Amino acid sequence: MVKVKAQIAEIEQYTPGKTVEDTARAYGLAQARILKLASNENPIGPSKAAIRAILKAAGSVNIYPAADATNLRSAIRSHLGIGFDEENIVCGNGSDGVLEALVHLFIEEGDEALIPIPTFSFYELVLKMHGGNPVFIERDRNFGFTADDLLEKATDRTKIVFIASPNNPTGNSIDEETLREIVENMDALIVVDEAYIEFSSKPSFNELVLEYDNLAVTHTFSKAYGLAGMRVGYGVIPRWLFGYYMRATPPFAVNSLAEMAAIAALEDHRHLDDTVKMIEDGIKYFEESVPFKVFPSDANFVLVDVSPFKSTEVTEALMKQGIIVRDCSGFKGMGDSFIRITVGRAEDNRRVVEALNGYIP
Repeated sequence: MVKVKAQIAEIEQYTPGKTVEDTARAYGLAQARILKLASNENPIGPSKAAIRAILKAAGSVNIYPAADATNLRSAIRSHLGIGFDEENIVCGNGSDGVLEALVHLFIEEGDEALIPIPTFSFYELVLKMHGGNPVFIERDRNFGFTADDLLEKATDRTKIVFIASPNNPTGNSIDEETLREIVENMDALIVVDEAYIEFSSKPSFNELVLEYDNLAVTHTFSKAYGLAGMRVGYGVIPRWLFGYYMRATPPFAVNSLAEMAAIAALEDHRHLDDTVKMIEDGIKYFEESVPFKVFPSDANFVLVDVSPFKSTEVTEALMKQGIIVRDCSGFKGMGDSFIRITVGRAEDNRRVVEALNGYIP
């Protein structure tokens, strides 16, 4: 029998959050009673303009889309503003697709990437797929880290540094001074994953890409724009990297429906504003009402320490009531008492708070 590559055989498969269907079957509940607040999806749903764009584009799916998502890149360039051109922008099958292309570009067998943990597990997974070795940096008790924490772990095999800002699952962000120190003192590509930046009061680091030739910033339409099912994301990169990126990514990585939906979503400012306002209100409500420690969040979720209880027992108790939240014990470097709750609609948030209050003896 033909064998697969050893690095593929040895890695653990990515584990997404529990689904509505699986939870309903496991606990004998009607699907309509299930509240899913585990995957950081947009509870409002996509922009109606995006839905109309999908329907309009559906009649032309017999035609290949542009190989480099030309129209979407143009729309993103306009969204980013003065100073950027279209060779600063690349698109992919979700921001995961952009991240994988960057790893494909820079990582050879035995190369290393620095990963502050806990964080999004895909960084480790995609690195190992390409024969790279993760070097983990443990965050402090407030889930922060310093530039020195990373610089001390860098070697001549360090090719990439992954920094999620805001970070998943902790919700905190890196400050500009720390990021600049890392970028200026590291002979590696620094990748800042800004999947949740639309929810943050802090500015994006996109502008810094125009200053540094070893910085890339990735974005997704899955969260604030409500297009998780369309799988479309983009990266802001130095211009010198564009031609190489296009060689490392499959052509037609963004399908025509996703491209048109993303363009429409970018233009629907009211939908984005409504989403962000709902998240801001929800985070404030959780901070004031959850009977456990709630960490400050720049994202569309909150991290909750349910001590003295274990996260597994709390998530199990909530699922029995038809509420799905994320047990964070599976995140490398995370303790066994943390859960992550996606901010939902006001009535959804109240249901979660009531269940958590009822859990305390």
